[in-house]
Amino acid sequence: MTLTGRNTPAPAASAPTGAPSTAPVLELDQVTLELGDRTILRDTGFVVNQGEFIGVLGPNGAGKTTLMRAVLGLVPAASGTIRVLGQPVERGNASIGYMPQTRSALAGRRVRGRDFVAMAADGHRWGLPHADAHTRADVERVLDLVGGRKLAERPLSELSGGERQRLLLAQCLLGNPKLLLLDEPLISLDPHHQKSVVELVRRVQQELGIAVLFSAHELNPLLNSIDRVLYLGSGVAALGTVDEVITRPVLSRLYGSPIDVMRVNGRIFVMSGDVEVEKHDHEHEHDENGGHSHGHSHPHDSRDGHTHDV
Repeated sequence: MTLTGRNTPAPAASAPTGAPSTAPVLELDQVTLELGDRTILRDTGFVVNQGEFIGVLGPNGAGKTTLMRAVLGLVPAASGTIRVLGQPVERGNASIGYMPQTRSALAGRRVRGRDFVAMAADGHRWGLPHADAHTRADVERVLDLVGGRKLAERPLSELSGGERQRLLLAQCLLGNPKLLLLDEPLISLDPHHQKSVVELVRRVQQELGIAVLFSAHELNPLLNSIDRVLYLGSGVAALGTVDEVITRPVLSRLYGSPIDVMRVNGRIFVMSGDVEVEKHDHEHEHDENGGHSHGHSHPHDSRDGHTHDV
């Protein structure tokens, strides 16, 4: 397990058993992230390898969204180095697919599913009528990957939350990225749709052999799919297997208060006294800037990604 932050040394993280011996997809080397006068992460170092599915968890405000924005080059590191595929981070990195938190207005859009997916290929054009043959072929490829052909013919307003997430995932897969950053894709979904979204991401991730960082407010929907868990809190990051990270000593340090871990019928409950802290945090969910996250963005724009206010 890698446990870094504050005054903890940042050892190099080793690949999990059976992982391919290739260059890391994502490396953080003694990275400090700050927002205003707040330190989100301090002296943090870890490695994510090709083909890994990483669940990103932590208390509200711990820095899950800020970390993803830093990997996208949208939040500069105060110190240290972030590398993607061995190169320093930069805005518009085509090797990264990004699904930000989205607001409910997406449900009211009348745009057809196929055109919505195509919007992410070029943020300055609307849908397929103006797309070239290569873009149209890529849109059909990603629709096939997510099983979205039938959904593509329907307007977003007629789709369920889980079906819309399927199309958002298709957007992320345009251009064959090597790393997916999925920021709270399970928000507002019922348990059935949560399960289907996680299973879909896992299937696509394994089929393509790519790395995924999947942030969530609760561990249990991810338990059967993730390879490792990255838990953030109190300026510290812990990366390892569920059994290594989800323990009383590690989580007590990350939360900065005594934490108990209960395992019941294959589920894990993180408790502070008699309060389940993951549930409690989600009731007050907001991004690290203090407001609700809005908009959908894809990172292939030359400035800061294709941004669609939805």
